[in-house]
Amino acid sequence: MFSYVNTDPAAPLPNMLGAFGMASASSPMVTLNEFTYKKGTEIYGEKEPADYVYQVKSGAVRSYKLLSDGRRQIGAFHLVGDIFGLENGSEHRFTTEAIVDTAVHLVKRRSLELVAESDAMVARNLLGMTTNNLQHAEDHMLLLGRKTSLERVVAFLLEMDKRLTAAGVMTLPMCRRDIADYLGLTLETVSRALSRLHEIGILGFIGNNQRQIVLLDRQHLANLELRD
Repeated sequence: MFSYVNTDPAAPLPNMLGAFGMASASSPMVTLNEFTYKKGTEIYGEKEPADYVYQVKSGAVRSYKLLSDGRRQIGAFHLVGDIFGLENGSEHRFTTEAIVDTAVHLVKRRSLELVAESDAMVARNLLGMTTNNLQHAEDHMLLLGRKTSLERVVAFLLEMDKRLTAAGVMTLPMCRRDIADYLGLTLETVSRALSRLHEIGILGFIGNNQRQIVLLDRQHLANLELRD
């Protein structure tokens, strides 16, 4: 469940496989492959062997678990440039699917580990990504356990604003059902929260499906997220 969240702009973690020396031209031990997945196609399943590390080249990916009552809990969204599938153990803890038509690069996990054994920078980068993964999981746990429904939606919008916004427009690859399953809310609650933020002038929508969002008042949005 890796989602690249840079908490220190002055010292960004690498989010490209090339930053780890993971390029065919740079290491004879490494072979990069590229695969494409249609919308809704599984990339790997929970408890399958974690033999590869992945990077989103285009599109978007969701990581999720199915709960005992049949509900789906999304743990992270992986966007262009994000690396995912890097596990502490030998098996994947989540299932991943392509949210839209998606292309990914993948490299054998063992190749990455072999390079790390002889390259201190690669080893540090791997440790940094593992720490970042843990931080995201902790932040997500707090989001689900401490915040109101509106604060959860606000936190999601602020996260996506950092990761997606181009030319002032945030184009969401995920649907509202995905957002609801990420935030532990119902579809109706997410829709009401977005409508409320639209009504008070914090955001605007472009297009009929309302996946293109313009944040009109980021400071007001941030104040809502920080509210106790």
